[in-house]
This record gives sequence, structure tokens and C-alpha cells, in this order.
Amino acid sequence: MRLKLRRGRVVSVERRGPVAECTVEVGGERRPAVSYTALTGPVEAGDDVVVNVAARDLGLGSGGFDIVHVNLTRGLEGEGIPGAHVMKLNYTSLQHAVEPVEERAGAVEPDGEPAEAAQEGARRVGPVAVIALHGQLPCVAWEAARRAPGARIGYVQTTGGALPGELSRTVAELRGRGLLAGHVTAGAAFGAEHEAISTAGAVDAGFRALGWDACIAGPGPGILGSATRLGHGGLAALDTAHAALALGCPTIVVPRMSSGDPRERHRGLSHHTATVLELLLAPAIVALPGGADVELPGRHEVREAAVDLDGYRSSGLPARTMGRGIDEDELFFRSALAGGAVLGEEIDGLRADR
Repeated sequence: MRLKLRRGRVVSVERRGPVAECTVEVGGERRPAVSYTALTGPVEAGDDVVVNVAARDLGLGSGGFDIVHVNLTRGLEGEGIPGAHVMKLNYTSLQHAVEPVEERAGAVEPDGEPAEAAQEGARRVGPVAVIALHGQLPCVAWEAARRAPGARIGYVQTTGGALPGELSRTVAELRGRGLLAGHVTAGAAFGAEHEAISTAGAVDAGFRALGWDACIAGPGPGILGSATRLGHGGLAALDTAHAALALGCPTIVVPRMSSGDPRERHRGLSHHTATVLELLLAPAIVALPGGADVELPGRHEVREAAVDLDGYRSSGLPARTMGRGIDEDELFFRSALAGGAVLGEEIDGLRADR
């Protein structure tokens, strides 16, 4: 169970920013690596570093690089955030203090009722689209924004995939295009614009403190998997959906579907989504692309939606999943776009009720 750590030297830095991409020489071999500069400080050529080599040595598809664990040359002078007192990655060597966004949503009053939201006019609840894979995020955000122009849609990053919030280029692009109004990392996930202790706290604060009209919640890039019914990162969607339902939010499950995955368990409706729908303790809305022939477990509300696949194709947004493009796995993208369409419909419905 020991960490697979090795000493190395930074040979070059190819890309700077919150996630610095570099080449590190380890044991005479030059290897790609990333450094989360907010955690371990800036990185420059010539730095002595300790890197975690576990994922690259295993040949994992989404972990084909080493990760800088500590920069011995310039990473030992960090002071943290003044006044921050809540730990992320607590009781590990990477623990660091953050300011939880839940505090902005208001403390609990002595009578047990929540204080008023920090942002005047913020809504108490809104629709939440629960995704199972990070690759669904751009489709849902794009289609929801198309259906509900001007809506403030936030993203809550949960467990189940990559934990660092800075790792996703998709989030950065969606933020830059105005398709996402904010990014919160919840639970063990860390490093976004806002930090939350729990997924429920992140969703609640998104509506009551950050002024979101809707929320997309799901894992970061990559996914954990063991080819078993319950041992996979997609099951995080179960906890996310329960949190949204408990808060009174219209909850939309965006199913993972595929017409191109070579694994039978993911063809049509993925067993990941089927398990979540089977285990949900209350009915949710399930978004399906028009004409989808699928039998869903549980007593959920099915909403079919026509989608603009060609429009998304020409949007320039990420259009690959597990190495497959739209033409190789059309159903995956149609399903994710249907989730965005239903989210947009829910936003418009709430607007009409105002």
C-alpha cells in the first residue's frame, strides 16, 4: 500500500498554469508529469522533485503521466490561505485548508433554520442534472444553454473520477465560453473556484449563495472501475441524485448510453446507470434521446428530447468519449445532449413560475 514515489529532476516545462505539464527525468528515463502548482508551488527546469509514478507505471488510459508530489527546490515555503480552517484531503500528506462555500450560503441559526442566502435574490432550489462521466458535461452544458439562453448553470465536481478541479480543460473552456457560471469541487475533489465539504452543500450553496439557475453534477475526467456492479466511479451519481432529491431539486439523471462501446455491459443503457436507477430511493427524471428503445429499472419519469447533434458537432467543444468520436458512438452524445435539453426545459419552467 506504500506510495510509489521516486526522486526526479525537471528537464523542461511545456505548459504552465494551475496544471503545469513538464518532463521529469526519473532513473535515467524522461517521463511526462504534471504539477498542481496551487498545491506544490511553481515548477521550473532543473528543480529537484519527488513524483508519484503509480498510474503511468500501470499504463492507465487517463493517468499516463507522473504527478509531482513535492518540489524540493521551490515548494517548501507555502503558507496556505490566511484564515482558512477546513481541511481538504484531510489526514493525508496533501491536506490543505480551504474556505468552504457552504459558509457563504449562511450559517444555521439557533432555532435550527438556515440563515438567509448570502446573495440577495438567490433561489433556494433549481434543477440538477446528474452525469456519470465527465465527457457528458460539455454536451449537457451546451444544449441546456441553447434551450435556456442566459441561464447561470454551475458545475459541481464530485468523486468518481479525477479529484483535482484544475485538471479539466473542458471546464476551463466551458467557463471561458460562458456556458458554465461556476465550478465547485465537493467532498474529496479539490482545487476549483469554490470548495465544498459535501455534494449536498455544494448544490445548496450554488443556488443560495452563487446565484445559479441550474446545476450539473458529476465526476472529473476519468473514472474508477472494477467491472463489477457496485465497484465503479459511476456509482457516485447515486449519492449525487439522493442529495439533489433531498434538497427538493428537480433531479435529472443523464444516462450513460453507448452504441460503440465494445463492452456489452455498456452497450445501450450502461450497467452504471442501470444500477443507479435501480438503487435510487425516490423517483427521478431520466432524460432520453428521442426514439431511444430502452427499458429502465425503477419507477422513474422518462423525458424524451430531440437533440441537435450536428449543431454540437460544429460547436468545437470536446467530442470524444473513451477515445471514440461522435460518428463512432452517436448514442453517447445524443443521450448527453438529451440531458441538456431536459435541463433547459426545467430552467424555462422555473422561469415561467416566477
